[in-house]
Amino acid sequence: MRAEIIGVGTELLLGQIANTNAQYLSDKLALEGAGVYFHQAVGDNLERIQQALTIAASRSEIIVLTGGLGPTEDDLTREAVSRFLGRNLELDAGMLMKLEQLFAGMGRKMPTNNRKQAMLVEGGRFLDNPRGTAPGQYIEADGCHYFLLPGPPTELKPMVTDHVLPILRDLMGQQGTIRSRVLRLFGIGESAMEMEISDIISNQLNPTVAPLASEGEVTLRITAKAASEEEAFALIIPVEQQLRQRLGKYIYGIDDETLPVTVGKRLKDRGETLALAESCTGGLLASMITDVPGCSVYYKQGWVTYHNEAKSEQLGVSSDILAQHGAVSEECARAMAEGARTRAGTDWAISVTGIAGPDGGTNEKPVGLVYIAVTGPGGTTVKQFNFRGDRQQIRIRSAKNALYSLVRRMAER
Repeated sequence: MRAEIIGVGTELLLGQIANTNAQYLSDKLALEGAGVYFHQAVGDNLERIQQALTIAASRSEIIVLTGGLGPTEDDLTREAVSRFLGRNLELDAGMLMKLEQLFAGMGRKMPTNNRKQAMLVEGGRFLDNPRGTAPGQYIEADGCHYFLLPGPPTELKPMVTDHVLPILRDLMGQQGTIRSRVLRLFGIGESAMEMEISDIISNQLNPTVAPLASEGEVTLRITAKAASEEEAFALIIPVEQQLRQRLGKYIYGIDDETLPVTVGKRLKDRGETLALAESCTGGLLASMITDVPGCSVYYKQGWVTYHNEAKSEQLGVSSDILAQHGAVSEECARAMAEGARTRAGTDWAISVTGIAGPDGGTNEKPVGLVYIAVTGPGGTTVKQFNFRGDRQQIRIRSAKNALYSLVRRMAER
């Protein structure tokens, strides 16, 4: 069955929020064997939502709408689906009572405009939303299956797991599944990587191999369609082995094993700890580390020492190093890392110091010059980088290269 996702909300078109719901839904639907062929985004306009529905119904059997289920005047998804299908919106007494009880439990009287959230498209059924006031809806009409879901991801995701996927499994039966294996690479560009495997990409059928570049790293997604999960991975494994034979030295992780996850997993497995000393990344490296649940097991502490005085006072970088070599230097990076490791009492420490721009560069030390030091068992290594890009790109690339430098150091032991 072909699936289509319609994101409803003017904020999506204005770029105020990213449509992460579409990414999440595409992944989940594919795992159930429903190929997502199209994404649409439409603003909070009754006529344009109906136009989007007309297009979707002409080419897809599963249509998922996200957003527009709130209580305000510009929440129009229910009304648009009702008009498009030619079905009435009916006030559901049971849902109205449930909403009133929900507000009463919060010690509040339900505002009148929340009544519209108890309006059900004729012939449909509600999908319970335990994390918000906007229930979802499921309607079958003329061979199409419509799912109306709230926009906030914290509400949408549990509803997909609890309601949408079980309905789809009943609808689709044993129609197969789509599975993927993602290989994560660092230290090679997208074009160079593609040259190494051009014959594999050219001859792909099932599985398919798709490269994707992000800031400072690339991924390869191997995707297979088969009758079962086991059969899909049986198709994936030989292709993965081929890719590893050619690109193995660049592969650091698979699937959801991003650089911060990989660093954390290896530290945890080894029972080792980490400290950070940052300058130009301004805490970005620590943010990446602490985005991983359970990082307190291995991440002890960090410093953001932007000013030279802070480098001296907090990390023990000597005034002689700063006077002779400057804050952006191999010597300063080394002293920052070693100072952080000593003060934190950790097995490992990473430091980053550089010029992120757009100002502050000179002929001798241009914008993008960054030094990354890793200290741990076996001593301290420092590497110089010359990154291109804007301030944010330089900071992201610095943080990722710092993580990868630690991955490489740990692999050497």
